[in-house]
Amino acid sequence: MTAAHFLDSRYSWLRLGITLLIATVGNVGMWAIIVIMPAVQAEFGIDRAGAAFPYTMTMVGFALGNFVIGRAVDRFGVTVALIGAAATIAAGYTLASFSPTVQMLAALQLLIGFGTAASFGPLIADISHWFQRSRGIAVAIAASGNYLSGAIWPMLLGGLLADTSWRMVYVALAVITIVTMIPLSMLLRRRVPDQADLPTTTARIIPRAISFTPSQLQWLLALAGVGCCVAMSMPQVHIVSFCVDLGYGPAVGAEMLSLMLMGGVVSRLISGLIADRLGGVKTLLIGSALQCVALFLYLPFDGMVSLYVVSLIFGLSQGGIVPSYALIVREYLPAKEAGARVGFVIMATIVGMALGGWMSGWIYDMTGSYQMAFLNGIGWNFLNIGIMLLILMKGRRRRAAVV
Repeated sequence: MTAAHFLDSRYSWLRLGITLLIATVGNVGMWAIIVIMPAVQAEFGIDRAGAAFPYTMTMVGFALGNFVIGRAVDRFGVTVALIGAAATIAAGYTLASFSPTVQMLAALQLLIGFGTAASFGPLIADISHWFQRSRGIAVAIAASGNYLSGAIWPMLLGGLLADTSWRMVYVALAVITIVTMIPLSMLLRRRVPDQADLPTTTARIIPRAISFTPSQLQWLLALAGVGCCVAMSMPQVHIVSFCVDLGYGPAVGAEMLSLMLMGGVVSRLISGLIADRLGGVKTLLIGSALQCVALFLYLPFDGMVSLYVVSLIFGLSQGGIVPSYALIVREYLPAKEAGARVGFVIMATIVGMALGGWMSGWIYDMTGSYQMAFLNGIGWNFLNIGIMLLILMKGRRRRAAVV
């Protein structure tokens, strides 16, 4: 049977379902540290920036893991990579549960973040090989696993944390990771079809013209990625701590985070449909503008009900931002360079999340509230909007000149 028979097949959709389940479990490492942040701060007697540092190290590991594990998938296949990642994550959780200091916890979060990366970029890349007609929605669904994980697990972990310590929460996550990820990974043993058997297309996709060199555009996109994700990280990383400060407790904060990320899943899927019509730059610009509006809404509203509503609005606004960077690279740069350039820009967005998570905690420590932290996020968001407008205008000028 040729590779063409596997594309968009029943097996392809089954594989996508398994991929989504793995992503939902495998990405919990990104969100667990946010849920336990208030408990960690209280136990170690540290300030908010110190409590946010383990999250920053998680994102550093996540950035490195997307690059290293992605290469391992190319060589050994996704199943071997996922099993290795599951073992790494479980070891990280187990060792972290015995951490005597926050510095040790942060170092082990680096390990957890590294293993967690296998459930994001490498899984998305793998599933893209099994679809042709429905590749866009398949990739969007796989990418949504990260947010779906954030929508489900904070509520579960918030309830568990109320009955036990954060250390026992991590032990439970170590067991869950091993007993779910490894069996599911074995179901993905079938290797990617031979691309030589794929049907060829007659249409050539020609990159759009723009008045930037490829390197200039790549660095602009990277800076934009840092800007949008510094802004994005403020509510995502600190919503639980924010709710604790307001007297609502960590469980309420975890529910808001879950609601926010469930909105992100919806936003990610809708943005994929919008991008097919408007392109990556306009889609990202819309998402970034809506994210900025949502950040402004956090300034006047701090009631419990209003925060639930604003958190949902924030989630619905920003879910499609990060995937749009990959679309922009494909639209404006040669296809043969897409892998390296997409990887670089996505890594920049992860750096933005890590920087923003720490920066918001530091601003809180300096000012005693999150008001200035939200304003800081809004400022970075305006940087992202400005870069997207610049790219849009430069692209228009160049195309008009060519015509």
